[in-house]
Amino acid sequence: MSESHHTPSAGAPTLAETIAVTLARSFSDGEVGFTGLVTGGAAALFGTSIPLAAMALAQAMHAPNLTILLAGWSHNPDLQSLSVMPDSEFDAVLRDLPCDAQMMTYPGPWSIRRGDIDFGFSSGVQVDVAGNINSVCIGDPARPKVRLVGPILQPEHMTLFGREYVMMPHHARRNFVERVDYVSGVGYPGGLEGRRRLGLHHGGPEWVVTPKCIFDFDKENGRIRLKSVHSEADRQDIAAHTGFDIDSAGVPQTAAPTPEELDLLRRHVDAKGVLLGRHGSRPAV
Repeated sequence: MSESHHTPSAGAPTLAETIAVTLARSFSDGEVGFTGLVTGGAAALFGTSIPLAAMALAQAMHAPNLTILLAGWSHNPDLQSLSVMPDSEFDAVLRDLPCDAQMMTYPGPWSIRRGDIDFGFSSGVQVDVAGNINSVCIGDPARPKVRLVGPILQPEHMTLFGREYVMMPHHARRNFVERVDYVSGVGYPGGLEGRRRLGLHHGGPEWVVTPKCIFDFDKENGRIRLKSVHSEADRQDIAAHTGFDIDSAGVPQTAAPTPEELDLLRRHVDAKGVLLGRHGSRPAV
């Protein structure tokens, strides 16, 4: 499994399925998870589809009381009803999707500011060694080379949620840098003590998920590290595709889904292949 686009052998888990199962195992019963509505190819797959599949799988496996907040206002949407993915946060497909409830007023039953969200998902163009993310600009912020989409709730995700999963659809040196050009979501600058000096006493990035690996953090020292690699081929070229020193020696391979997990994902969570593209609606990563 690598960043090159390929079709797995019949029955074998795709990279997207493997990541979804790995995420699902990390969620607990009773938690509240939040993901936005990302559009566009690999960004949508990593930013919305995989998180939704992971949360729905956790509900089916071991966390029946986990709450899915899609775009912040659709609570526990019936993902099996989807024939296509919505292409905006207020798309008619999402508006008409059956769900437990829709919330269009603040604060409602779950409030970001109260700290009611246990975990969320975000992305960016850059991630640095401290786990800061950037989706604002490339280059000097005063005279940027490229202006990006903007912070899109990232400050709240990285400070007010219990933990954050940063979903990166591409893994290249330009994405993983020593220091981001602009901090739109704060990681662990100076470690946990550095966050405390900023007035942040909980939250922060938990994992950074890429097509090649999963990173986690030495939070005390504020340093990103490898948690697992998706394949031995990925292990060999991660250093060449990462803009800071990273040690892959002894790092385990990302655990494959069990047959039971894969069957549940394919037959119950994503039977139509709308989320993870197994039936050709979206190419494998």
